[in-house]
Amino acid sequence: MDTARDALPDDIAALKQALTTERAKALDIAAELAVARAKASEDSALIAQQKLRIAKLERQIYGQRSERSSRLVDQLALTFEELEASATEDELAAERAVARTTVRGFTRTRPDRNTFPDHLPRQRVVIDPPTACECCGGNRLRKLGEDVTRTLESVPRQWKVVETVREKFSCRDCEKISQAPAPFHAVARGWAGPSLLAMIVFEKFGQHQPLNRQAERYALEGV
Repeated sequence: MDTARDALPDDIAALKQALTTERAKALDIAAELAVARAKASEDSALIAQQKLRIAKLERQIYGQRSERSSRLVDQLALTFEELEASATEDELAAERAVARTTVRGFTRTRPDRNTFPDHLPRQRVVIDPPTACECCGGNRLRKLGEDVTRTLESVPRQWKVVETVREKFSCRDCEKISQAPAPFHAVARGWAGPSLLAMIVFEKFGQHQPLNRQAERYALEGV
């Protein structure tokens, strides 16, 4: 036995301080245990997700060979949903345990079910965080992590008119007028720009959209 640990002080204040220290250590141990349990639940959910993905790929490649393979996929999907729910509960429990201690928080890496291509531009909108606790009203808040919700949006097509200005200058000596040459047009003396012509040709021959339907759609867009 540890004699230094078992030897209790006689002073009441020292006893209270020792009790407070032991309680803090117990909370830290409980928080670390909750974080470890959350990490284990996350690993189990990820493993179940990979098994489900492999089973779906095998059925897609080799076809639905038997009723047993279909039941296997359904069972894996059910198992993944249960483990996903359990991992969420363990994550919330870990957040509650960590909030009362100095233990480093845990943020679970959720599988991206709606994965968008990486080349799409991202617009990050950060909602103002709370300034006080909703329970007790205290302002000593500590960031544990963040939840990101991804939404796919579309920017409507924009039309514009490009005005190319060519200034004229007259010579004071010979009275001759000088001016920059006119810009190049894909169609001589035409008003359609290269991008518009390329879009029209692609929609007609690539998307099989007749010109009259294109004209109707452009009219609805205000052109």
